[in-house]
Amino acid sequence: MAVQQAEWRLPTSKAEEPVLKVYNSLTRTKAEFVAATGRQVKWYNCGPTVYDASHMGHARNYVTQDVLRRIMEDYFGYDVHFVMNITDIDDKIILRARQTHLVEQFKSSQTALTPELVSIVMDSWTTYVRSKVSKGFLDQDRPAHGAEWDSWPGLQEQFVQADKAWKQECLRRDEKFEMHFSAANKAYIALQNALKSQQQGKIAKEEAHTLVEESRDIIALSLDAKDGHTVTDHNIFRTLASYWEQQFFNDMRRLRVRDPDTLTRVTEYVPEIVSFVERIIKNGYGYDVDGSVYFDTRAFDQAETHDYAKLEPWSKGNNELLAEGEGALSVTTGRRSPADFALWKASKPGEPSWPSPWGPGRPGWHIECSVMASAVLGDNMDIHSGGVDLAFPHHDNEMAQSEAYHECPRWVNYFLHTGHLHIEGLKMSKSLKNFITIDEILQKYSARQMRLAFLTQLWNAKVDFSESLMTGEVKNLEVTLNNFFRKVKALVHQAQGEGPKLEVTHRYGDAEKELTERFHQARSAFRAALCDSFNTPAALDVVRDIVSRANVYINSRNVNTNLDVTVVERVARWVGDMLRMFGLGEGESSEIGWGQEVAEGEGLVNREEIIMPYLSSLSSFRDRVRKVAIEAAKGEKSAEALKEILGLCDNLRDVELVSLGVALDDQEDGKALVKLVSPAELLKARDEKRAQEQAKLARKAAVVEAERQKKLAKLEKGRLAPQDMFKPPNTPDGTYGSWNEDGVPLTDGEGKELSKNAVKKVLKEWQNQKKAHEEFLVWQKEQDQS
Repeated sequence: MAVQQAEWRLPTSKAEEPVLKVYNSLTRTKAEFVAATGRQVKWYNCGPTVYDASHMGHARNYVTQDVLRRIMEDYFGYDVHFVMNITDIDDKIILRARQTHLVEQFKSSQTALTPELVSIVMDSWTTYVRSKVSKGFLDQDRPAHGAEWDSWPGLQEQFVQADKAWKQECLRRDEKFEMHFSAANKAYIALQNALKSQQQGKIAKEEAHTLVEESRDIIALSLDAKDGHTVTDHNIFRTLASYWEQQFFNDMRRLRVRDPDTLTRVTEYVPEIVSFVERIIKNGYGYDVDGSVYFDTRAFDQAETHDYAKLEPWSKGNNELLAEGEGALSVTTGRRSPADFALWKASKPGEPSWPSPWGPGRPGWHIECSVMASAVLGDNMDIHSGGVDLAFPHHDNEMAQSEAYHECPRWVNYFLHTGHLHIEGLKMSKSLKNFITIDEILQKYSARQMRLAFLTQLWNAKVDFSESLMTGEVKNLEVTLNNFFRKVKALVHQAQGEGPKLEVTHRYGDAEKELTERFHQARSAFRAALCDSFNTPAALDVVRDIVSRANVYINSRNVNTNLDVTVVERVARWVGDMLRMFGLGEGESSEIGWGQEVAEGEGLVNREEIIMPYLSSLSSFRDRVRKVAIEAAKGEKSAEALKEILGLCDNLRDVELVSLGVALDDQEDGKALVKLVSPAELLKARDEKRAQEQAKLARKAAVVEAERQKKLAKLEKGRLAPQDMFKPPNTPDGTYGSWNEDGVPLTDGEGKELSKNAVKKVLKEWQNQKKAHEEFLVWQKEQDQS
C-alpha cells in the first residue's frame, strides 16, 4: 500500500467576517452592499453648479464623498468607476453671468457721479426694498410706498438693536431677510456718501464707480429686468462657468479630493439630452407646451412598474421645494400638475439656446444627470451620491425620468446622501450669502485638519463645524498622532543606526504579545467600523486606542534593554496606512506615519530620508560634548575640557558636516554662516585648505628654525669672555701692546696709547661682548639644567 499524507480538513472560522453595509436613502436603513458586477462599482456623484466660489458646504460634500470612495477603492478593493458632472448651464449661471455682464457694462459707461446715476441707483434701491426687503418685515414695520428712504434710519436702528425674537420672526417670513436687508443697507450708505460727495463737488469717475460697486446687488436686478433680454452672446455664460469650474477643482485638489474618473459637462451632452427627452415622450411620460417639455409625474406614478418620489414620497406636494428645483427663470403655465417638472425649457430672450424638435431651448436641471450618467454607466448603477438637500426633487426626478427612459423598475441600487453642514449651529447656504469659502477656511486650517473634522462625524449625519471642534478634538488628535509617529520613527532610526545586537535573550515577552494581540483586535474592530456604513468616527476611536496602548508599552520599557521596536513599528505603519487611506497622508507612502504637510507649490519629499543624516551627526556631536562636560564637572579639568569641546566643534565643522554638504563659515560675531554646498566641492575645498595650512605651517616652521639658528649663532658668538676678546688668539699678534684688568686695550702694538676714538670703539665692542657672554652663560646654565 502506498504511503499517503494524513487527512486534511477545512479549518473552522472562530470569528465571523463582517460584511459591508451602507445606509441607503432608498430604504433609510443599513443594507448589505452587493455590487451588480463582481468587484466593479458604477458610481455617479452629483457635481457642482459653477457660478460662484466653492464654499464649506462643497467641502463637506465632496471631501466626504472622496473619503467613501477611497474606502471602497483602497480599503475594500473595489474597482470603482467614479463619474461626476459639472452643471455649466442653469438658471443660476444664466442670471449671475447676465447680471455681472450688465453691471460691468453699466459701470464702464459711467464717467462721473452725475445726478442721473444717483437717480438710477436710488430707483433701484427703492424697488429692491419694496420687492425683497419688505417681504420679511412685520406689518407695522413695513415702510409705506414713497417713504422708504425717510424710514430707513429707523429700520437700521431697529435691525441693529432688535431682540432675537424680532429678527427670527422676520427670517420666518423670509429666510433671505437678513441678506436682503444687508444688501439694501450697504447701498443706502453708498447713496448717502454719493450725495455728500456731490455737495462737496467730488463727482469724478472714481466716486461713480464706488457707488456702482457698493450697490452692485441692488442695481443688478434692475438692469437685468430692463436689459437682460439683450444678452445673447453664449460666451458670456460659458466664460463664467469655465472660470468657476477651474476654481472648484483647484479647491478640491487643495483639499486632497481625487479627480473623478470621468467628468461630464451639460453643454457637451445637449444632443443626447434632446434624444433622451424624445424617448420619454415616446414612452408616454412627457408632453410639450409652447416649446417646453414637461415630465408627467402622474402618468409615471400610475404606471404599474414605476413609483414617483422614491426617496421622499412625503415631499410630493411641497410646492416650495418643487419651485426651487425648477429655477428662477422657469415658466410654469400649461403644466398638467404642479409636480410636473421641465425636461426641456424654451429659451427666452437673454438665455442661451440649442435647437430641438420643440424649438430653441435648453435642458432642464434634473435631466442632465439622467442623460450623462446613463451615457456613461448605462441603465443601472450601483451608487448615486450627493448632498441630502438634493434628495427631493432633484434626485427623485432624476430617477423618475431615467426609469421612464429605460423602462426599468430601478435605476439606482444605493443612494448615499451626505448630511447638512452647520457652522456654529447655523445652516450654511450660498443663496443666503452666509457661506465661508474654501479658500477662506484653508487660510485658517490645513486640508488634513478639514478632512479630520469630517472624519470625526458620520458621513450621513448633520455636521456642526465649529471653532471648538477644530481646536479641541481635531487638534488633539492631530497632535497625538504626530507625537506617536515621531517617537516611533526616532526609535526605529536609532535601532537601525545601532545595527543588530547579540543578546542573550529575545525581547518578545508578555508585554509584546499583549500589544500584538491588541493590534490584531484593533484591525478587526477597524474593519467592523468601516463595514458599519463607513463609520469613520468609530474607526478613528480604534486608531486612538491602539496608539494609546502602543505609547503605554513604549513608556513602560527601557529602550536599550527590553523594548521591541518591531512591534511598535508595525502598529505605526498600519495606523499610517489607514490614515493615508482616508486621504490624510503626505509624501512617500513607504514612510512611517502620515507624512508632513507641505505648503502649496512645494514638492513632496521624504524629509526624514534627507535630514536624518544631518540630525544624526548633530546628535552624536551633542552626545560627545555632554560626555566631556559631565566628566569635567566631576573633576578639575575644565581647561582641558574646554579645549576638547573646541576640538569637537572643529571636527563637526571640518569632518562630519563636510561629507553631508554643509559648510559652516565662522564669523567675527561668533556665529557661523551656514551654507549648502556639493559634498564633492566641499571635500575638494577642505583638502586644498589643508594643503595650504600645511604649507603655511611649513613656512612658519622654516622661519622659526631660521630664528633658532640665528639665535644659536648669536649665542655662540657670546661664548667668548670679553676680557679675552682683544688678546691673541682672538686678535692677531701685535695689534695691541697692553690691556687693563678687564682686557680692554690701552696701547697699540708699537706701545703708543690708543686715541680717544680707538678707546671709544673698543669699549663699545667690549660692552657688547660682555652682554652677549652673559646671555650665553644664562642659556648654558639652562641647557645644563634641562
